[in-house]
Amino acid sequence: MKIRMQYSFTGFVQGVGFRYTALYAAQSLGLSGFVRNEDDGSVTVQVQGEEAVIRKFLDKLGSGRWIRIEGISSRKMELIPEEREFYIDY
Repeated sequence: MKIRMQYSFTGFVQGVGFRYTALYAAQSLGLSGFVRNEDDGSVTVQVQGEEAVIRKFLDKLGSGRWIRIEGISSRKMELIPEEREFYIDY
């Protein structure tokens, strides 16, 4: 079943390639959504796809070389049926 989730990541997540890691992981898994840095130093990700595939995506984020995730909050979002790609939101 397809779902859409929003995650907020805190820790050492800006300036370490987090957004590009998220972009490549999502694209390789066929997920859609976006990733963006926030002014408070956190990173927001909205991701849409099969629940099991989203879990794989989260595993890939945690394995980044310089990335150190210290906290994650999440919430379920409404699906965006017409969304087809994953991108970095600047």
